[in-house]
Amino acid sequence: MNFLDVRTDYAFKKVFGSIESKEILISFLNALVYEDALYKIKDLTIVDPYNIPMIKGVKDTFVDVKAVLDDDSKVIIEMQVLNHKGFEKRVLYNATKNYSVQLTKGQEYHLLNPVIALSIVDFTMFEESEAIINKFKLIEKEHLIDYSDDIELIFVELPKFDKGLEELTNIKEQWIYFLKNAGSLEYIPKTLDKCIIHALNNANEANLTKEELEAQHKRKEFISIQKLAILKAKEDGLEEGIERGMKKGIELGMEQGVINSAIKMITKFKLSIEEVAKELNISIDELEKHLDRP
Repeated sequence: MNFLDVRTDYAFKKVFGSIESKEILISFLNALVYEDALYKIKDLTIVDPYNIPMIKGVKDTFVDVKAVLDDDSKVIIEMQVLNHKGFEKRVLYNATKNYSVQLTKGQEYHLLNPVIALSIVDFTMFEESEAIINKFKLIEKEHLIDYSDDIELIFVELPKFDKGLEELTNIKEQWIYFLKNAGSLEYIPKTLDKCIIHALNNANEANLTKEELEAQHKRKEFISIQKLAILKAKEDGLEEGIERGMKKGIELGMEQGVINSAIKMITKFKLSIEEVAKELNISIDELEKHLDRP
């Protein structure tokens, strides 16, 4: 058997954001978000469910799955493979934007419902914490008094999880194991929870159409190109920074390295300016300015 690598945003939405994914998503959120809570999700509505994307321009979105829970809370779930400048601010922006747009003109503030931003990242964000899952909310700095639970940011750092199949002790660990290892499994382990087995069936390439498989291939190929581009940008930036011999030189070199890699992605790999700009966090105007130069 071959399974989709759910660390791509496309495959993630296929598994968790399809119409038939409700039971899977409820289990996933109860395990990762509501593990220690008395309240457990019993129902939810998936917003903007998965559809087969156009092959030439795979639907690109920062938010991979959005759902409204049975207590009217909203949860926005994102799979992020590559770290980039401004990622933390983008997560906060998306959460606060989804919080603020709930009200129309004249409505009362007490009608606002909580928003949870759950980000699964394939890189380490918080070196100072050994925890795989870190949760943030508004509190008073000195005395740690809660201000509000209305906006909560939750990050799951996959590189910190290193347990094997035989070491899994609960459903939370099983879900994290699935996220990190689904793409490398060759069979469905019978020891996994029934909802995770359901998720693996959704990710089974044998159950996908030719168009879906092609879309997944293109997305993985694009991510691979991004990784190489970022690595090259870091190498170019480090070399230029060393030549200049100061911290600012390294920063400027890194920026120029990213621009050079972005231009190569557009000219050599025929990717659109919009797609490259979004993925590498560069303005479209900046890219067009460099592309216009002789």
